[in-house]
Amino acid sequence: MRSPKLAALELKRFGRGKLPRAALVAILLLPLLYGALYLYSFWDPYSRLDKIPVALVNEDRGATADGKKINAGDDITEGLLESNTFAWHRVSDAEARKGVEDGTYYLSLTMPGDFSSRIASSSGDSPETGALRVRTNDANNYIVGQISRTVFSEVRTAASTKSSRTFLDKIFISFSDIHDATAKAAKGAGDLKQGVDKAKKGSKDLANGLKDAKTGSGDLAAGLKKLDKGAKDLESGSRKVANGTQSLADKVNGNADKVRPYLANNGRSIRDTARLVSDSATAVRHNLDDLVKRAPVIRSAAHVADDELAKAHQEECVAKPDAAAEFPTVCAKLKEASVTAGDVATIADDVHELTKGSKGDLKTLDARLVKLTTQADELARRAPHLDEDVEDAIRKINELNAGAKKVAAGAEKLHTGITGAKTGSVNLDTGVGKLKKGAGDLDGGLFKLADGSGTLASGLKDGVDRIPDYDERDRDRRTEVMADPVQLASQSLHKAPNYGTGFAPYFIPLSLWVGAMVAYMIIQPLNRRALAAGGSAWRIALAGWLPVAAIGILQVAALMSVLHWGLGLQMTRAAGTVGFLALVTCCFAAIIQWLNARFGAAGRILVLAVLMLQLTSAGGTYPVQTSPGFFNAVHPFLPMTYVVEALRRLITGGGIGPVWEACAVLTAFTLGALALTAVSARKRQVWTLDRLHPELTL
Repeated sequence: MRSPKLAALELKRFGRGKLPRAALVAILLLPLLYGALYLYSFWDPYSRLDKIPVALVNEDRGATADGKKINAGDDITEGLLESNTFAWHRVSDAEARKGVEDGTYYLSLTMPGDFSSRIASSSGDSPETGALRVRTNDANNYIVGQISRTVFSEVRTAASTKSSRTFLDKIFISFSDIHDATAKAAKGAGDLKQGVDKAKKGSKDLANGLKDAKTGSGDLAAGLKKLDKGAKDLESGSRKVANGTQSLADKVNGNADKVRPYLANNGRSIRDTARLVSDSATAVRHNLDDLVKRAPVIRSAAHVADDELAKAHQEECVAKPDAAAEFPTVCAKLKEASVTAGDVATIADDVHELTKGSKGDLKTLDARLVKLTTQADELARRAPHLDEDVEDAIRKINELNAGAKKVAAGAEKLHTGITGAKTGSVNLDTGVGKLKKGAGDLDGGLFKLADGSGTLASGLKDGVDRIPDYDERDRDRRTEVMADPVQLASQSLHKAPNYGTGFAPYFIPLSLWVGAMVAYMIIQPLNRRALAAGGSAWRIALAGWLPVAAIGILQVAALMSVLHWGLGLQMTRAAGTVGFLALVTCCFAAIIQWLNARFGAAGRILVLAVLMLQLTSAGGTYPVQTSPGFFNAVHPFLPMTYVVEALRRLITGGGIGPVWEACAVLTAFTLGALALTAVSARKRQVWTLDRLHPELTL
């Protein structure tokens, strides 16, 4: 008899009574208990978290920062109550502690009294972190504690982001304040540079003016030195003339009776003396002419130097207090030189007054010298005939003597004035020289100051360009980015819509394995009639495998119908999923058949052991890499490993490479198990004492 007929006869047995039929129905529905029912129990638990009672404690007293009231605890409480994440119960801290302990609440969330003040401290001098307190009790439920950690981590992140926004917003406002202050500083530095540039120009003009003043003061000192020498010679010569005329007058007046003989005998001597007087008077007149010509030039130079120094002192020291404070030594010397220049100008005025006007002393002196020269010349001309006109000569000698005395007195006065002017001009030249050097130092210092102020202005301007100035909109945008700089751009390539869909690839093969295992509890792995008739080993193996494979396909149809239309399981490749599961149940049936056929009653225990081994090493819940090394070692050699991986691709999507690999592996397992079952069938055709009296029966 062929294998299909043997399989049909095996299934036909279940139609001979109510209990066999009920057993067949139970076998068909058994995978629903492991698959559909279990998946249904936690199909989408996260959508029902609002049923979990959780204690919410808000002890936050609030705080004030920059005049604004902060109530972070109330904000978080309001957000949690609106979120419906859990079934929140607002209670006191003592009630929350007691409720978590006795199981009234699965967990509690507490916002302490200083929560807002700690958050507000982020903008103060001593920032502190705010702490949300979570109280769990794994004795109530471990999974709820795990879920709460994820939920409260999101709450903490949201609270931190909000507090960070406040803190960062102040930072960006401070950036704008710094930008404005730096802009003002840059403008001030620019104004400073302009002022320093003007001061530098003024110092350069001062240095140039003092250079010209130094030249003029040098010329003035040199000219007055020559005048002083000429005045000295004039004084000396005029004194000699006065002494000579006095001696002559004394002799003439004292020896009037003897004059005639004397004049007659000394005509030549008198002539020579008169000529000497004439020549001396002419020399004095020449020096007076030189003095008259130089006096206005000297006076003009003295006044120019006086005006320049007074102006420089007024502009650089009096009008600029900051400069006077910065260069006190230069200003003191400048003032001293200005005073000295004024004295020299006064002396020069006196000399000028002495030399100008028709009634001036010099004019009078010059007239007297002219007259003296005329008289001396006349005396020299008439000296040989003086004895003939004694009275007239005595009169003229006395007049000459009187005029010589006046000339000597005027020359002495002139020499004294010019000597004072010479001393003042030397002091003026020395002071102007010091001022010139100081002005040079000032110009050099102002050059460095101008360069430094330019660098400062340029640096501050660059600083203004580099310091950001955010408007309110830009500040809000940057604050939001900085407060939450890293966002999780989550992209699930093939997202499972719920918890049940994610675990379906794990529980579906589990249910099919259990279904095949239970089926071989009531169906013989090897057909006894075929064994007794001595049929082909392959025919016997197929005859025992086909009924369970057929039942398995019916189990797949029932299970997937309930999962799809009952629970709402959505499959990316529905037809492929059903067809692949048909191969899976055929493979599992072949493996379980061989274990039962080869090991008998012990094979049923081995079926359970293999099931447990596959469940722990298939990676259906946690990645297999997180399991101990043993499970990683056996992972590639068990069929359920490939079933779970393929079902994930068929249900949620993705490349089907693992599906074809799983098909090849399952086909190999199926054929291998059938071959081993055939070997076992051949052995079973020989009766032994173990078969007659088995050591274990179930």
